[in-house]
Amino acid sequence: MERGTDIERAAAVIAAGGLVAFPTETVYGLGADASSADAVAKIFAAKGRPTGHPLIVHLARGAQLDDWAIDIPGVARRLVTVAWPGPLTIILNKSLRVADATTGGAATVGLRVPADPVAQALLARFGGGIAAPSANRFGGISPTTADHVASDLGDRVDYLLEGGPCTVGVESTIVDLSAWTARGAVLLRPGGMSREAIEAVTGPLGTGTAESPAAPGTLESHYAPRALVIAVEPPELALVLPAVLAQGGRVGVLAPRSALREIPEGVVFEQLPEDVEGMARELYARLRALDETGVDVVVAALPPAVGLGEAVGDRLLRAAGPRRKP
Repeated sequence: MERGTDIERAAAVIAAGGLVAFPTETVYGLGADASSADAVAKIFAAKGRPTGHPLIVHLARGAQLDDWAIDIPGVARRLVTVAWPGPLTIILNKSLRVADATTGGAATVGLRVPADPVAQALLARFGGGIAAPSANRFGGISPTTADHVASDLGDRVDYLLEGGPCTVGVESTIVDLSAWTARGAVLLRPGGMSREAIEAVTGPLGTGTAESPAAPGTLESHYAPRALVIAVEPPELALVLPAVLAQGGRVGVLAPRSALREIPEGVVFEQLPEDVEGMARELYARLRALDETGVDVVVAALPPAVGLGEAVGDRLLRAAGPRRKP
């Protein structure tokens, strides 16, 4: 794998139809030209991702919104004025510029302007939209450092653009505005922008239904380490651990120190910060660290579902979801 900090090189690889892994404030993305079906197909192949699972298109500026979407409601324009650049993806009806492969054949597209300066420089240099899911194998733990990407994807990536650790640490929030007049604003995935900040612009967010567009990262099982994950409320942690330890095998705990008065002998403890922003930033790195110890089970404490805590809880519950068959 070629890796470095050369923006010109990264933009040239994407323009030539190749794959570039690059940092955003949320997680590292695996990018390709969003208008090229052939380039986007390489993303699905590299990740082992189902082709019906849509990708998010990353843009350099909010002014590009009209190039990639149609029938844009006024609330969408107000929201992106507040939220972009930042960790918010909005779903709108797509324009003809979006390759069908990018959206899994859907008539809608997810759009975002990331805040990370390296991502901003890459997008500005390339000039078009970059389709990018997280730069890891499908369903696994998202990468928040360049080394995570290299470990997961290796030579499947043409160029790894390095930019340091991600500052938010969980994926963008996804809000559907494609049917604003019929359904209002609908939260499809909690993420790096809090529900409270979005509702200050849109009013109360609805919940996704069978009629909602498909969105990345919303499968029942996702963001999962190799170990089995059990997600519990903090008061239940001390009660659940003895039963898990009695089953045998190596056990890890992922929680703030305040959630567990005493760490049982033999337990591998990975400490999360006490604040939800810190939890989000450290979540995926701590899950990877537990996997590297070879634990069989991870018992994780759920944070309060406020602010970024809602996103952290969502990721832990999906990591604990029933695993897909190979």
